[in-house]
Amino acid sequence: MVNKDISKLKIDKSDAMQYRRVRRKLSLKIAAFIFALVIGFILYRLVFNPVVEVKVSTVSQVYPSQTFTLLNASGYVVAQRKAAVASKITGRLEWLGVEEGSKVKKGQVIAKLEGEDAAAARDQAIANLDNAMFNLDMTKAEMNDATLHYNRQKELLSQGVVPQSELDIAEARYKRAKAAVAAAESAINAYKAAVHFARISLRYTFIRAPFDAVVLTKEADVGDIVAPLGAAATARAAVVTIADMDSLLVEADVSESNLQKVKIGRPCEIQLDALPENRFRGTVHMIVPTADRSKASVMVKVKFLDKDDRILPEMSAKVAFLERSVTLEEQKPKTALNSNAIMMHNNTRSVFLVNENRVHKTPLTTGSQIGDLIEVLDGVKSGDKVVVNPPKNLKHGTRIKMKEK
Repeated sequence: MVNKDISKLKIDKSDAMQYRRVRRKLSLKIAAFIFALVIGFILYRLVFNPVVEVKVSTVSQVYPSQTFTLLNASGYVVAQRKAAVASKITGRLEWLGVEEGSKVKKGQVIAKLEGEDAAAARDQAIANLDNAMFNLDMTKAEMNDATLHYNRQKELLSQGVVPQSELDIAEARYKRAKAAVAAAESAINAYKAAVHFARISLRYTFIRAPFDAVVLTKEADVGDIVAPLGAAATARAAVVTIADMDSLLVEADVSESNLQKVKIGRPCEIQLDALPENRFRGTVHMIVPTADRSKASVMVKVKFLDKDDRILPEMSAKVAFLERSVTLEEQKPKTALNSNAIMMHNNTRSVFLVNENRVHKTPLTTGSQIGDLIEVLDGVKSGDKVVVNPPKNLKHGTRIKMKEK
């Protein structure tokens, strides 16, 4: 009886199926709503807030001298007074008192060679000179005695006391003594020269700076054999290389076609690649009277008017040849931008400043004209990007696509 009742039971699935249909319809409506929002947002961006393609320019640091530059050339800083300091004798380097960058004065001892042999040679020469002077004293004494004897024999001969042969013997002795004195004096002169040479050789063991300079490179170390330039293939030819920093000039190559723009004394402005933030005043020092056939150029040497310890030989340089000298104020860099980026409205200047692909209208305070650029006193800074020739549909907050100019 119980089993019969269970078999008649049925599960009603209509409510579950209806719930699933309702949920599916709701999901479709939500998806359609989200899709409509996305499409609407895209249409709004395209129609009401379109992307505008613009040309942009970068605000930069410029120098006023650019407006009166006649010619630009490149070259290198070169020391006009430079020396490879070497020894005048061959010897082993015993002491080196300088290193790269050391400042030296004229006559300063910068290195020393082993000097025992030279000192011994000097002492021997002095001893030989002393011995020669002793010999000279002896020969002079002999000459004095021979002279007295000769004069006495002449007097006795005139009195008939001695024969002629005695006078001849006395005369021969006198002449021998006189010759011995001359030989002793010559020997003394030779020994004096030997002492002088020995002292010079000893002095040459001390290597000195030939002029005030800075050590550029060290060519030898303690223990090395150094020799005069070209004297020995296995020895060091130089101990150090030095340069007079007061003799630094820029050697720039100027094309033959532009040479008429250059003359002695013309003011220049020098920029070094190693010091890009600095400008140095200069003047044309020399036009080398020969041309480089391979480059069709002439070397022009430019003198620094501003001294700076940071300027070093062999630095690469750019030279601007100017119409006139640069004033102190014109030596300072100025922030400037393209004049076509500036908008004027109600006597107020402004620019469209680019920030994250959007433009922001920014008020501007300007200064003097610098060629095609305008000096900026306030509003933007170096490195900022601004819109050049902004189109009429460009507004504050507009999205843009940049095209660098």
